[in-house]
Amino acid sequence: MEFTDRPRRLRTDGIRPLVSETTLDATDLVAPVFVDATTDERVPIESMPGHERVPVAEAADRVAEVREAGVEAVIVFGIPESKDPEGTRAYARDGVVQEAVRAITAETDAYVITDVCLCEYTDHGHCGVLEDHAEDDPTLTVENGPTLDLLAKTAVSHAEAGADMVAPSASMDGMVGAIRAALDDAGRDEVPIMSYAAKYESAFYGPFRDAADGAPAFGDRRHYQMDPANAREALREVALDVEQGADVLMVKPGLPYLDIVRAIREGYDHPVAAYNVSGEYAMLHAAAEKGWLDLDEVARESLLSMKRAGADLIITYFAERVARQLD
Repeated sequence: MEFTDRPRRLRTDGIRPLVSETTLDATDLVAPVFVDATTDERVPIESMPGHERVPVAEAADRVAEVREAGVEAVIVFGIPESKDPEGTRAYARDGVVQEAVRAITAETDAYVITDVCLCEYTDHGHCGVLEDHAEDDPTLTVENGPTLDLLAKTAVSHAEAGADMVAPSASMDGMVGAIRAALDDAGRDEVPIMSYAAKYESAFYGPFRDAADGAPAFGDRRHYQMDPANAREALREVALDVEQGADVLMVKPGLPYLDIVRAIREGYDHPVAAYNVSGEYAMLHAAAEKGWLDLDEVARESLLSMKRAGADLIITYFAERVARQLD
């Protein structure tokens, strides 16, 4: 039988890398860093093997470790020394992220992104100012308008501390526009915004909420994060963020939402980010510990799939591990 079309001809060792359609590089990766104002020593995160909360005094050292692996960018999350209903430590000049960013930018050459949200800083664990009766009879749980003001203050405080980029994750309507206006008014018009544009209410966030101490004290986040069933809504959210001045568009989580990554890539010229979230990281580790999967192989394949779907950059807890493989 004659075969005129033989794809296997291009799978031999010599030609295979030359015709590879997608590449993964350490410069595509962003490493999350957790800075904890309540500790003087590194604290392992049990649900995320290999990761720790680090004290403010060691934030720059932790980022230097990331840079040594070949990863150029980090995203900083903070655990404050105290919490209150409005998350005031989120925008304090001497807050945990602000102090960490000053040290990181002074002592390393990393590109520093900061997460802009309130859930780690509020005593109720929600991402903004609570509406009346939120615990007993919520309508939308979080008040949108007052929360925008606090998010804008937080973003400006991060920029003034030296953040290269801010990344609002609170899922509030109009947050990108409010932050863009506040940054511009503060003379920080050069600071770009990476919006968590399509952020789903996902079961894959569990380990992160332990890591950042940001789990809600009651209820859930269905009133402000997206329904996992919805795809068209994601494009609407992205369109709104683009109109408001978002510079980078993020999809979170990554692996379960590759269709959304692809749709945004095809619909917009903006850089697209995918967040390879804590649950994705933890489940691969758990399977590898059982001997069911090769951790290095599945980690790399997972990130490659996000690049193939259209992501330009990937926030991932595998950043250092995979970067060393790619070196």
